[in-house]
Amino acid sequence: MSWDELLPVEALVRGQLDDVLAVEERQVSGRSLAFGGRLRLAPDRALEVLRGRLGPHGYTPFLREEEGTAWVHAVPMAEVTDRPNPWVNVVLFVATVFTTLLAGAWPLGGVSPGEILAHPTRLLVGLPFSASLLSILLFHEFGHYTLGRRHGMPISLPYFIPAPPPLFPVGTLGAVIRLRGPVRDRRSLFDMAVAGPLAGLVLAIPICVLGLKLSSVIRMPPGSGVGGLELGESLLLKLLERLVLGPIPADHVVFLHPVGVAAWFGFFVTVLNLMPVGQLDGGHLVYALFARRHALISKLAVGALVLLGLVFRSTTWVIWPALVVMLMGFQHSPLMDDITPLDGRRRALGVFSFLLLFLLLPPVPLSIR
Repeated sequence: MSWDELLPVEALVRGQLDDVLAVEERQVSGRSLAFGGRLRLAPDRALEVLRGRLGPHGYTPFLREEEGTAWVHAVPMAEVTDRPNPWVNVVLFVATVFTTLLAGAWPLGGVSPGEILAHPTRLLVGLPFSASLLSILLFHEFGHYTLGRRHGMPISLPYFIPAPPPLFPVGTLGAVIRLRGPVRDRRSLFDMAVAGPLAGLVLAIPICVLGLKLSSVIRMPPGSGVGGLELGESLLLKLLERLVLGPIPADHVVFLHPVGVAAWFGFFVTVLNLMPVGQLDGGHLVYALFARRHALISKLAVGALVLLGLVFRSTTWVIWPALVVMLMGFQHSPLMDDITPLDGRRRALGVFSFLLLFLLLPPVPLSIR
């Protein structure tokens, strides 16, 4: 915009701030405007007032604090969203039902592809695995969705990612949701992020117990293997094995039932999402807890994962952080209210969530037997 066009807009935005911010400084960047000073209202109330005033003029307010100065950034059209198409979600979910049924029947259930082609009903052998895994993933994603909607966030329905075997032995790469606009504040971000892993674990733990009861303890080389893969054990999985199966002889191993494999993958999805990096669930939690230190903590977490991979010779903990960094980097999207801190209850829940990450993390998740 030219100065002749920008000055009336600046005056208009500035005029909406008098009872919200005691303005001491201003900055202009393109069509974005920033005013610094002292807030006259609590940050959450200031945001509510400014959204109502600036929204009709095509601007979204973002509140930040830098070196004791409160800043109101007026960003043009930040809350414009695209129109969702739920049929995409439905088609992807149906495809994932098929691929997980195929995984449960073929690599995990011992039914050959030829037998499935000749008798399609043999796919139903994979039903226990498919139902267990998709239930865990649905609980995880709808934990995000439910809390996101409760906070008025522009959150999408989950997008499931089918991955047919043998491309991926369990038939899916999980599911993701999309945020179609900015998040209001740290409380909203924290609640949405933590709800997914906790909701998934509420179902994954009893499914794991059931899967262990259906599993066999057999004499074979160490490691619980399925389809040529050994599935690594976390501290939580070892504890559940001890509680459900009792002491296991050194020359024996738990051969997981497909329901147990579904629970293992549910645990693993939780681990991947709780990594305190970028805009993963764990990255959201770190931003809500520590804000400006988010990028530093993300970099330290990636370094720790790579070191873990080198120490235990696990390519998973080298490839996964590399993918995360390439796809989303270390940064986090700004919040509209980046000033109001979390309360003590949420901080304690954040500590508990990262304790779960420690309990669920297998040093070597997957290895070839």
